[in-house]
Amino acid sequence: MASVTVFQQIIRGVHSLKPNFVPKHSPVNERDLKLLRDFVENHKNILVLTGAGISTESGIPDYRSEKVGLYARSNHRPIQYQEFVRSATTRRRYWARNYVGWPRFSSSQPNGTHEAIQQLQDVGKVSCIVTQNVDSLHTKAGSTNVIELHGSAYRVHCMQCGTFYDRHKIQTELEETNDTFENIQSAMRPDGDVEISQEMVDKFRPPFCESCGGILKPDIVFFGDNVPKERVEKVKSSVEECGGLLVLGSSLTVFSSYRIILQAVEESKEICVVNIGATRADHLVDLKISAKCGDALPQLLC
Repeated sequence: MASVTVFQQIIRGVHSLKPNFVPKHSPVNERDLKLLRDFVENHKNILVLTGAGISTESGIPDYRSEKVGLYARSNHRPIQYQEFVRSATTRRRYWARNYVGWPRFSSSQPNGTHEAIQQLQDVGKVSCIVTQNVDSLHTKAGSTNVIELHGSAYRVHCMQCGTFYDRHKIQTELEETNDTFENIQSAMRPDGDVEISQEMVDKFRPPFCESCGGILKPDIVFFGDNVPKERVEKVKSSVEECGGLLVLGSSLTVFSSYRIILQAVEESKEICVVNIGATRADHLVDLKISAKCGDALPQLLC
């Protein structure tokens, strides 16, 4: 079994790095606040679509933000679904990095934006939350009717028999079978993994399904994979039923989120976007506010 001392060193090493993942931005102005407040007040059953831009304030990096996103900071690209499926070496590398990054990722807490969305849901303004994020911070904040478009890092499933596991359980098992890890000084990536040496990867023993011995995969839609059809249909129904669409912290680059915009436009739903940078749908939406979500959303409740 891994000693407590070694595992605590891992946690301290990863937690000691607290970079700012929020891109450069201007303060939200009163005019934009009024427009946002009017949008919320004038619509019922709002569907909120959230992206990585709302979780950067909780210390979880995104991929595309200018200068601070993963693509801007490194040559690393996210794992591809087919690569994970085909290669045992890739799976070992993924699980080793994820194992080291998990303590910090799982300890991330909701910020003011998550809390504001939950409160808007409590007062009956927000009917549904669709999130591209896999960090479960909406659930931690107390929100309900949350559709995790790309899954959740807190669940793991067997690709052979379909058995699901709690990610914390998997972490405990990995602690017991991997006891040679040293203090890691490395920044976390958007899905919770961190950079470690090849030597450490080579020594790592990945998890397998205890029921059938099959491959275990986080319940996350990796790049190159498809969002499950039943989830797509659930989102589609939620858009049909909503009275307006509020997009928070998403560039809408990924088609699984962009098609939500296309559906809303086709159904003549009004759309408001709050995001620091440009988005793929700026030319389609009714209202675009360039601001940090954490500056704007909490002020709606004042």
